[in-house]
Amino acid sequence: MSKIKLLFILICTVNICLSAEIKKPNILVIVTDDQGYADLSAYDHSAPDVKTPNMDRLAKRGILYTNAYSVAPVCSPSRAGWTTGRHPINWDPKAGFNCGLPKSIKTMAEMFKANGYKTARIGKSDYSNKVHRQDIREYPLNHGYDEFLGFCAHGFDNFLLTKEIEKKTPDPRGHSAALGELFHNRSKKSYNEGYLTQIFTDEAIDYLKRNQENPFFLTLSYNLVHHLIHQAPKKYLDKFGVKEIPNYDPSMGSYNKWFTQYITLGKISDVDMRKYYLANLNCLDDHIGRVLDTLTDLELADNTIIFFFSDNGGPPTNGANNKPLSGSKFTLWEGGIRIPFIYCAPGMKKAGTISDQVISALDVLPSSLMHAGIDIPKDLEGEALGDESQARNLFWQFNNSYAVRSGKWKLTKTAVSSRQPTSGVIDRRQDANKLGLYNLEDDPGESKDLSQSHPEIKQRLEKLYQSWFKERAKDRNHKRKVNKK
Repeated sequence: MSKIKLLFILICTVNICLSAEIKKPNILVIVTDDQGYADLSAYDHSAPDVKTPNMDRLAKRGILYTNAYSVAPVCSPSRAGWTTGRHPINWDPKAGFNCGLPKSIKTMAEMFKANGYKTARIGKSDYSNKVHRQDIREYPLNHGYDEFLGFCAHGFDNFLLTKEIEKKTPDPRGHSAALGELFHNRSKKSYNEGYLTQIFTDEAIDYLKRNQENPFFLTLSYNLVHHLIHQAPKKYLDKFGVKEIPNYDPSMGSYNKWFTQYITLGKISDVDMRKYYLANLNCLDDHIGRVLDTLTDLELADNTIIFFFSDNGGPPTNGANNKPLSGSKFTLWEGGIRIPFIYCAPGMKKAGTISDQVISALDVLPSSLMHAGIDIPKDLEGEALGDESQARNLFWQFNNSYAVRSGKWKLTKTAVSSRQPTSGVIDRRQDANKLGLYNLEDDPGESKDLSQSHPEIKQRLEKLYQSWFKERAKDRNHKRKVNKK
């Protein structure tokens, strides 16, 4: 064999080895909907009636965070935040339900697609009150996803998923009270049987099987444990001892009217609401287990980065448990924004540990880019996870409510939900719109306002918030001027 041919073979062999060695990691983001802070059994503070063996299994492979925060206390802005790595106040002064996704800001899906990744979103897609539409920026295929199966709304029926029921129902397309066919890429798809969580999991498993040779970014966005919480497969209802409530039928009239009677206490008692919640949480955990099993079976687990978190805190009336935190979804009390969060990367030195590091869902994007070897944009507000020594300030804006956390201190002024909360939620309705200062290390439930005894800290946090708010307003005005030119 000639020296030239031998050298060529050697170069090819080295290139093959290098290619295998630098294979891009897969990214899987699992988002749950309205999961309570105490509703993951791997936590020391978990509720005694909770068992989540598959979520716990994931926690054993990664880091479980006790001080992880959503970007907002409701779904749309919280999701817009983590997928862009920026707080929605950068384009929406209220950072509210209608925040949307601006065309000027790249999403996580767009960034990974541009770097050779296959991208898919399965489940809930919710960025504004522009719902049930494919012709807007917020539709997944219009902001970087190659594939999509799911719905574009705040909530959806778990069982009624056909074109037929959609045609017969007077009001099939509300913001939360919606039913009928699911979006499937650029068309729609009916399901005559099945449960949304099972359908989303089946689709995710199929996607993993089809893309096991490609680097992928998959968002698996479950709609559990969002209302309608009484809807669950019968075997789970039986397990927790609650009755099966008949599904909606068009002969009953308005779907919204039927839906609304089950999302507050009344027809369902406090005790039973918790049981329905646990039934759905158990169902969700089982299906997450199916996804983890598939990753193992396909030998993808050792090259897949997984983020698991809830979009916001547990709401006042779905039966969630946020204790020892106060408040719920819709509020900037800790119960509305501190969330279950697991970060799992193969070969982690601290796998199986619980961390009290203060982190944000904004950190998902820069951390994923870091693992993929993709340049992290300098204007991202999140941080790549890993440096636990780095102190940071976190800020929230939601309509006219705001909060700032700096170290152990938090300044909070928040509106509250008017709904009577279930027993897993500490009621703070009496403190609506009161500005308070709290030491979260000593008082995670925000029960003792320390404004009077620490006026200098209150003033410092107020200045931090005002500076943050004004800087974002300045940036918004600058971008508007640039866009007009």
